[in-house]
Amino acid sequence: MLTWQAEDGHGLEGTRLLLGAGGGFRALGRMVRTGPDGDYTASYRLVVADDGTVERLSVTSATAQRERHLTLNRTEDGFWLLDTGSGGTRAPFGGAVDVDLAHSPMFNTVPIRRLGLHTGVGTHTLPMAFVTLPGLEVQEVEQVYETVSVLDDAGAACVAFRWDDFGAELTVDADGVVQRYPGVAARLTPVAPGATT
Repeated sequence: MLTWQAEDGHGLEGTRLLLGAGGGFRALGRMVRTGPDGDYTASYRLVVADDGTVERLSVTSATAQRERHLTLNRTEDGFWLLDTGSGGTRAPFGGAVDVDLAHSPMFNTVPIRRLGLHTGVGTHTLPMAFVTLPGLEVQEVEQVYETVSVLDDAGAACVAFRWDDFGAELTVDADGVVQRYPGVAARLTPVAPGATT
């Protein structure tokens, strides 16, 4: 289990991450967020193929007013099928093979692992299907990922992330999973059994 705490202290994300062969993995997560724009919870199920591309994302979000559902499936011909439970649509999202979920460091992990930016130097401008929370609206955006430093002896690497005027240097572990996303969240370190806090 991985847990991130929002740097502003108003949110948590917990994820059960199952790494597979190659770049594939599955993640089952839940987010809880409070703030001036309202409180919400969200749960997700993410399936990433062996080639590191997103196959499927299912998200449910809930506020005091309503609950929303969204499923995105990527087809073999590169389109995304979006289903909200009341009908579906088909969209290319600029050829995106990645999905980004608002406020979630887990989703920045997807392109970092797929492109090996924690183990080799690279710069990539990527089309992205971005999912808002709690509204679950999907937008096509462009994000840039660039290696700052590859894995060091401590098992950490740094990858720069840019989107429009926003930028951050993400710290990732040996598996390419985000440890710290400045301004957004940091991964909590598990307490060893029997340790006192």
